[in-house]
Amino acid sequence: MTNQNKKINIEVELDENNVPENIVWSATDLEGYDEATCRAMLLSLWDHERKDTLRLDLWTKKMTVDEMKIFFHQTLVTMADTLEKSINDPRISGDMRDFCDYFAERMEISE
Repeated sequence: MTNQNKKINIEVELDENNVPENIVWSATDLEGYDEATCRAMLLSLWDHERKDTLRLDLWTKKMTVDEMKIFFHQTLVTMADTLEKSINDPRISGDMRDFCDYFAERMEISE
């Protein structure tokens, strides 16, 4: 069995006040692109030794409030999917999806 390595690179361009202006990322498996841009990102890394989550949450000046609402909703839905795959508990992931529906309603966003 051979080991494989993949790379993910994230570059953040900051203004004079250290506020993100551009976020550009690339990955070994980013098919069809050399790199891609985005307006926001949420990165969570699990530190198993400390039993703690390390986070990096960034968004650019161009990210609108409406885009942020949709971004959070889609992220929560994806988290529900990941939760179901990882712990195989459709009951709790279903509860999370119910919350996602409630969240979308309260944020007045539609899919």
